[in-house]
Amino acid sequence: MTSTPDLGPVPRRIDVDAEQARRLIGEQFPQWADLPVRPVAHGGWDNFTFHVGDGMVARLPSAAEYALAVEKEHRWLPVLAPALPLPVPVPLAKGNPAADYPFSWSVYPWLDGETARQGRISDPVRFALDLAGFLAALQDVDAADGPRPGKHNWFRGATLRTYEGSAERALTALDGEIDVDLAREIWQTALAARWDGREVWFHGDVAPGNLLLAGGELAAVIDFGTCGVGDPSCDTAIAWTLLTAEGRRAFRSRLRVDEGTWARGRGWALWKTLVACTRTGAEAAEGHRVLGEIFAEYPTA
Repeated sequence: MTSTPDLGPVPRRIDVDAEQARRLIGEQFPQWADLPVRPVAHGGWDNFTFHVGDGMVARLPSAAEYALAVEKEHRWLPVLAPALPLPVPVPLAKGNPAADYPFSWSVYPWLDGETARQGRISDPVRFALDLAGFLAALQDVDAADGPRPGKHNWFRGATLRTYEGSAERALTALDGEIDVDLAREIWQTALAARWDGREVWFHGDVAPGNLLLAGGELAAVIDFGTCGVGDPSCDTAIAWTLLTAEGRRAFRSRLRVDEGTWARGRGWALWKTLVACTRTGAEAAEGHRVLGEIFAEYPTA
C-alpha cells in the first residue's frame, strides 16, 4: 500500500454478560437452549467469550469494528482449516443481531489447551519449528481472493507506518526509562525495510494467548479475527515476544524469512512492546522483558 491507513477512533465497546448470551443462544439456536452458558476466563478484548455447554464457545464482538471480522471468519476458516497442520476454530453457527445486541456473532467448537508461556513449553526449539511449519502452511494457501488489509484486521498485512504515531508516543513517554536511541534505530530500520509485494495469508495476531499447548507442545492456533492477505511480517513478531534465542533462530530458518521481513517483524514486536512498557504491573514487566530480547538480538541480526 502506498499511503498510510487511518486507524480511526478507539472502538466504543459495549458490555455483554452471560445472561444476555444465554438469551441470544436460546432465541436463535433452540437446540442449545438448555446448555449452561458461562464466561471464559481471560476471554479476550475484541470479543466477549462464553462456554456453551462443555464443547462449544460463543464469541460476541465487543464493538462494531471487531464485528467486521465475523463474516470473514465464516467465509475463510472452513477454507483454511483443511490446509493447516494444527486444529483451528471453524464456526459452527452464525448468530444475528438482536434487539439487545447489535452485531453478528459466532458459535465455535471449544478447543482445549493451555495458553502458551515459556515455562509451559517442553521443547522451545520444537515449539518454534512447529509454529513456523504452521505459518508456512498458512502462507501456502491460495491468497488470490483473500481479504486484504483493512479495518477488519486493523491493517495487519499493510505498512508498519500505520502504527508510527503510537510508537512515537510510547518512545516519548519512555525517554529516560529505556534506551530510546536504540529503540528508535530499530524502529526506523523496520520502517525502511521494503516488502517485495508478494501477498500471502497471515494470522495477524500470533501471540501467546492465541497459541494452545497440550503436554507442553503446540496443539492449536485460535482467534483469526485479524487474519488476511498481504505482508506476513506481523506474524514473525512472536519470535521476540515468546521464543527463546535458539527457538528464534530455528523459527526463522524453518520459515525462510528474508532480511526485510525479519526487520519488519522486529518492528511489529517493538511497537507492541513499547506500548506495553508504558503501562503498569505485569504488562509493563513483560514488555521490558521482551524489549531486552529485541535489544539483545538486534546487533547480531
